[in-house]
Amino acid sequence: MTSPLPFPDWVRSAVFYEIYPQTFFDSNGDGIGDVPGIIAKLDYVRSLGVNAIWLNPFYASPMRDAGYDVSDYRAVAPRYGTLDDARTLFAEAAKRGLRVLVDLVPGHTSIDHPWFVQSARPEPNPCSDWYIWTRSAWDDGGPAWKSKMIHGYSDRNGNYLVNFFWSQPALNFGFGEPDPQCPWQLPTTHPDVQRLWEEMKQIMEFWMRLGAAGFRVDMAGSITRRDPGHREARRFWREARARCEAIRPDFFTVAEWSDPAHALDGTGLHADFLHWIPSYENLFRKENERTPGAPPKPPGHSWFDREGRGDIHAFLRDYLRHYEATRDKGLISIPVANHDLSRLAIRRDRDDLEIIFAFLLTMPGPPFIYYGDEIGLRHLERAPVHEGCYPPRNGARTPMQWAPGPNLGFSTAPADRLWAPVDAAPDAPTVADQERDSDSLLHRVRKLVRLRRSASALAADAPFRALFCEPDSYPLVYQRGDADDALLIALNPADREVNAEWETADGARWKTLSGKDCRLEISGRRLKMIMPPVSYAILESVGPRDLR
Repeated sequence: MTSPLPFPDWVRSAVFYEIYPQTFFDSNGDGIGDVPGIIAKLDYVRSLGVNAIWLNPFYASPMRDAGYDVSDYRAVAPRYGTLDDARTLFAEAAKRGLRVLVDLVPGHTSIDHPWFVQSARPEPNPCSDWYIWTRSAWDDGGPAWKSKMIHGYSDRNGNYLVNFFWSQPALNFGFGEPDPQCPWQLPTTHPDVQRLWEEMKQIMEFWMRLGAAGFRVDMAGSITRRDPGHREARRFWREARARCEAIRPDFFTVAEWSDPAHALDGTGLHADFLHWIPSYENLFRKENERTPGAPPKPPGHSWFDREGRGDIHAFLRDYLRHYEATRDKGLISIPVANHDLSRLAIRRDRDDLEIIFAFLLTMPGPPFIYYGDEIGLRHLERAPVHEGCYPPRNGARTPMQWAPGPNLGFSTAPADRLWAPVDAAPDAPTVADQERDSDSLLHRVRKLVRLRRSASALAADAPFRALFCEPDSYPLVYQRGDADDALLIALNPADREVNAEWETADGARWKTLSGKDCRLEISGRRLKMIMPPVSYAILESVGPRDLR
């Protein structure tokens, strides 16, 4: 008898589409995208071949951090619609075979949340300990905490801890090992802390009953403090999973933990994003010279650039360490772009972008496509900064471009009322233009998505083996699938011919399923691959299956 999968079976062939609600489609002409706008575009989403959506926060919020500062977990922000609209979205998505993950933000709220309004009062109340406060306005928490303490906010005699901005007070999930010298550090077993745990589980249940299929969990690993091995955080997520599975057994969670070896080890979480690690910058993000105003990046070159001076070896080394540690515990997802990262289309054309999509859609774990990347939506460096969208995020959260004409089809509002500007360039990409071009990036991405979802060797948990990856070198070559069902993937973003050589089975033969044909030379048990400039190839084995 085989052991059950550590994730729902439907995720094996899942491809997700991330939607940032305020810039996807404006249905009422106020310049801001909304939930009815998403519903209106569900047929387009389905046409991509994806089967799931990750919806960024659409909760009630003062929008000091574009919705990641929640003021009511059980309400939809009025600018996006109503709870009935959310219920309709889940139902209409389900009719089209699309599941919807809701972005859960458990680590902090807005200062406008009623919980914090109560917590900030000087007199004791049920929410006094739902946030992390020191016991005196003169107590800054000590060296480890004072940089994240806010002083003098209210008449409460204490300072509160934040996660990001001053307006995002950290919720108190407790301390695994409270410091005896800091009486404000409550254990996770404290009754007030446990009441917060229960409230957050009930919030998850609320969205599951409304129709959500699961959650993307913001900062999943940092809910607890002084928690060696994340022991107590793991306990919370296990308990939360049991509650959600009681409502919907096939529910799914993907964490923003970026440490899969810990995130998937006894937590109850199904998958983890791997991107907040230094070596990830080697893939696409060496953009300190390409995005003015963005945070400085380590010196170097992106591997997925035509100049061909990057290094993917360090990232693959880190990836394999996590992969080997989690193969029977959950899934690792490698985002290539999202709302926190710059767009891929920074001086990259559709050939460059197609190679990145080939990587995204052939690696293990569920792939996530960021809205607009499938048409090469460009990073707009001059987009205004507001609602906490500092560079590079401001340039990556601009409106989806649907068709030529006013506001490129995003909204009927005057241009100066849009939440963010559209691309003003004469050749700005749109869905309508690319639908008409059979060789557009949009059509190429659809082809890759179809291959991803139809090939068992590309299932989220199908085996992965690196065949060629050298430091400061090109190409990258890897195998997906097992000896009886194997695909060979080779990526060369460099603007020059490159080759790779490794040992393979005698007499192996392949045919190209997607990408450009490359030359294969076999000598005994040695295979040499010669790849043209700016190319990728996905090949199916038609002879002996083991590629080494």
